[in-house]
Amino acid sequence: MEDIINAINNVVWSNALIVLCLGAGVYFSVITRFLQVRHFGEMIRLLFQGQASAKGVSSFQAFSLAIAGRVGTGNIAGVATAIAMGGPGAIFWMWVIAFLGSASAFIEATLGQIYKQVKDGQYRGGPAFYIEKGLGLKWYAVIFAVATILSTAVFLPGVQSNSIASGMHNAFSVPMAVTGGAVTVLLGFIIFGGVRRIGRVAELMVPFMAAAYILMAAVIILMNIHQVPEVFGLIIRSAFDLEPAFAGLFGMAVSWGVKRGIYSNEAGQGTAPHAAAAAEVTHPAKQGLVQAFSVYVDTLFVCTATALMILFTGQYNVANPAGGFHVENIPGVGAGAQYTQQAIGYHFPAMGAPFVAIALFFFAFTTLMAYYYIAETNLSYLNKRGLQVWKLWALRGLMLLATFYGSVKTAEAAWVLGDIGVGVMAWLNIIAIFLLQKPALQALKDYQRQRKLGLDPRFDAAACGIKGAEEWQTPADLPVQKVYINQ
Repeated sequence: MEDIINAINNVVWSNALIVLCLGAGVYFSVITRFLQVRHFGEMIRLLFQGQASAKGVSSFQAFSLAIAGRVGTGNIAGVATAIAMGGPGAIFWMWVIAFLGSASAFIEATLGQIYKQVKDGQYRGGPAFYIEKGLGLKWYAVIFAVATILSTAVFLPGVQSNSIASGMHNAFSVPMAVTGGAVTVLLGFIIFGGVRRIGRVAELMVPFMAAAYILMAAVIILMNIHQVPEVFGLIIRSAFDLEPAFAGLFGMAVSWGVKRGIYSNEAGQGTAPHAAAAAEVTHPAKQGLVQAFSVYVDTLFVCTATALMILFTGQYNVANPAGGFHVENIPGVGAGAQYTQQAIGYHFPAMGAPFVAIALFFFAFTTLMAYYYIAETNLSYLNKRGLQVWKLWALRGLMLLATFYGSVKTAEAAWVLGDIGVGVMAWLNIIAIFLLQKPALQALKDYQRQRKLGLDPRFDAAACGIKGAEEWQTPADLPVQKVYINQ
């Protein structure tokens, strides 16, 4: 059975998926005229606009929820693994996929907003919704929804909770079952409070966790400021196979950099549109731009912070695909969070393991919250007449059980099944946004046109020729805006 699962995983996460993600990023960057550069200032301006309503969360809450899903163990362990397998050059390719993926993130998040609908008293949306309403392929949407529920509610929670429990055990000798129980209870308190409570908690936790982690990285960077040109030169030279110490690793650098980048920032995977759809905004492109910025936060800020801490201190090994090591600076230390622990401990011996354990708690716990929200949204999609209470409770119970079980014993097969679920989501979603790009591009064009006129953009789906977007009919009290859009 494990051989079959591994074989499926190798097919799902083959080079074809890497090419598809890179190709999508390049294509959407070109067709939007590199909005990730042109509208960078606009992304930041929009971040703090908008207010929560009875049906939706604020732009910043939706951004925080998306960041909660993007920033997880991959930002600590994933970066270290990329360096271990592809050398320092893998970091450059993580930057590339983040830059390109920002355009893909805009497209999927904007589609999430365009085709959102009110269900169970709140805004719901995501790939399943825009696949059915935009493409008219209900069977395709159902496959995506089922794959997403299995992945985010059953397979992936244990991966995150196990990281928390392992970190606490290594740093503070807390039994993994105790940590697992505490995490399960805390998660239950939050998810039983509904989507708005999840949004409020994410709004508080995400800025704190990201700021604290980047602050630690900044301290270590300042302590090694004289090495900045050297380390960036090492990354760039290694990325193009120009560094003698890592000669022959070009293919591995590209492969692992792109893989870890995709896994970390999730651009195009179809997770972030769920959070984007929950926002209360006046134009879909607003939240699309905000979500595009979240990719930068994940990879260019948090992942880079991890990479620099590791590379400045030299606390890493780089495997040779043919056997042995290109570089073995810390013999006997395996790839993963231990590299980051060693890097922080290099300057602050008593802080390495505790700091990383606490960081893992915040990163992984907020990801658990995002997983639940995504799973609930897709369960709501499958229940057209409204989500029955018993199904909601069953989902919550199932996820809490998976969270606790994973914290004490995570089977290797569960990790692989989680990878398969995420990979299937990516395949289905990227193909969908290629087929459904026109409404997102129309929304971007409409937003830019209104901004040039000095207006606060408001969206009218019918005026833009978009069908199936019932939540975006122009209100009767906005005649001026409607006259403009029809011109």
